[in-house]
Amino acid sequence: MHFARTPFLIKKLYHSGAVWTMPCVDKKVYLTFDDGPVPEATPFVLETLAKFKAKATFFCVGENVSKHPELYKEIIAQGHSVGNHTYNHLKGWKTSCDDYLENVARCRNAVTSDLFRPPYGRITKLQGRLLGKNFKLIFWTILSGDYDPDVSPEMCFNNVVNNLEPGAIIVFHDSIKAFGNMSACLPRVLSFCNEQGYELASIPQSARCEVKNELNLKLVNEL
Repeated sequence: MHFARTPFLIKKLYHSGAVWTMPCVDKKVYLTFDDGPVPEATPFVLETLAKFKAKATFFCVGENVSKHPELYKEIIAQGHSVGNHTYNHLKGWKTSCDDYLENVARCRNAVTSDLFRPPYGRITKLQGRLLGKNFKLIFWTILSGDYDPDVSPEMCFNNVVNNLEPGAIIVFHDSIKAFGNMSACLPRVLSFCNEQGYELASIPQSARCEVKNELNLKLVNEL
């Protein structure tokens, strides 16, 4: 089960430093893609975004970047932003804090970014607090549900457009599992956003990721 729109109570109970919606005075929305890059899905996403002159943010799994560096470089070359999604797509609730931070640091060797999104949105409060010292924790406003086999492309489309608002962070997946729903839904969402006058923007990264490219694993031992 998932919520297309994140309930207010979950936001309040979750990590205090988490970003769920971008501050926005203009009519912008922020598409994000998790779990890539993979050759079965990422090229389609890039081609579709280019067709609609849209920018997005790709939360990359480090292992996939290592396997497909040319796709990662193409994401950057086309002007999109990137974020860290751990090296092995770990679930924080089932991983020790030391192992989780080490896996994030390993991903950072492949993905130069100060943006981080936990796979499944699941990290402990300790993991979130420590990662918040080195990263902006990016969650979401709208979950398309493209990865869910019980969600049809039409449901996926409605999950997005029925909850659209300025500043919304929208989650899709450039993964094999989600490709059927995502590929059917994404062009329609982009067309709808254009018709409604929304600009599709990437989440900005700060300059600090240019110079600070190592996660301080000693933070755990300082508690």
